[in-house]
Amino acid sequence: MTAMSVEEELKELRRELRYVTDRLAILDCVMNQSRGHDRHDIELMASVYHPDAIDEHGPSVTVGPEYGEQSNQAHASVFVDHLHNVTTHTCEIDGDEAHCESYVIGAMRARDGKSVFLFGGRYLDRVERRDGVWKIALRRCTLEWTMQGDTSLLTSGAFTGFIKGTWDRTDPSYARPLTLDKTPVERW
Repeated sequence: MTAMSVEEELKELRRELRYVTDRLAILDCVMNQSRGHDRHDIELMASVYHPDAIDEHGPSVTVGPEYGEQSNQAHASVFVDHLHNVTTHTCEIDGDEAHCESYVIGAMRARDGKSVFLFGGRYLDRVERRDGVWKIALRRCTLEWTMQGDTSLLTSGAFTGFIKGTWDRTDPSYARPLTLDKTPVERW
């Protein structure tokens, strides 16, 4: 076994760094879409799609950058809040194209104030690097299971004083710098 030359070692390190950098950028893209969704931040949601991207959620097939507005209206008509939790994430990178599978668990609280619905599915994404930026070119969403529960505990007083999220940029996650005494919040 021969020792690697300095040039070979640098080439290998560059290849590894490119892979890690690409993986993080792709994961940030997927996570930012979910964050934008849960904060109803249409600008953030649109930013993760290429202009000609397509998003398929069930019977709804939308131009990617327009998905945020359409889905926020649909969600707001039925739910008062929701959280999309991306869990298992795999990614196969081939040059400037990657194929990803991201498991998602969505928790959505109904307008009746009593019901919560859990959904399990996956995002199947083709992500492309264009002009040096990774964005979604095609997203297909699967639905694997659903479940319903009771959320009345939230309004029982057991969680009085906990921060309550909002569907806009007044949500404390946007505060810079995040402070304890200067960041206004809604509470239960």
